[in-house]
Amino acid sequence: METSVRKLFERYERVFKRSLSGDMDMDEAAALYAAEFIAATPAGVRTGKNDDRLKEVMVRGYARERAVGMKDMAIRHVRLSPIDDRHCVAHVAWTATYARSGRPDVAIDFDVHYFVQTLDGEPKVFGWVSGDEQALLRTHGIL
Repeated sequence: METSVRKLFERYERVFKRSLSGDMDMDEAAALYAAEFIAATPAGVRTGKNDDRLKEVMVRGYARERAVGMKDMAIRHVRLSPIDDRHCVAHVAWTATYARSGRPDVAIDFDVHYFVQTLDGEPKVFGWVSGDEQALLRTHGIL
């Protein structure tokens, strides 16, 4: 499972980078996620379905990231915590790089904890827990 989950996040990173550049393949992005998922942030817990609405939300999300100056997203490290032979938590350490008008770029490190399920040999994200992205961006002068 470890190798396949690491490859999942290598694909996740590639999809994110391409989407930031405007080369979006929302079918490829949606293929990273299970049919249904859960997300927890300081704003609360939400559930969703992997459908056309998810693709629309992702398109708007990438546009928002570009609008605030995000120019790169890179994985620093992935650590897995197995739950059983089909499930794990992938603790992913990211660095997002933002361009700022008239100032040097800023790199912001943060972690997201993804719940991953492997069915028929293919891992998919079925949930995640993340911190307060908006507060982090305000702290670094992005917003």
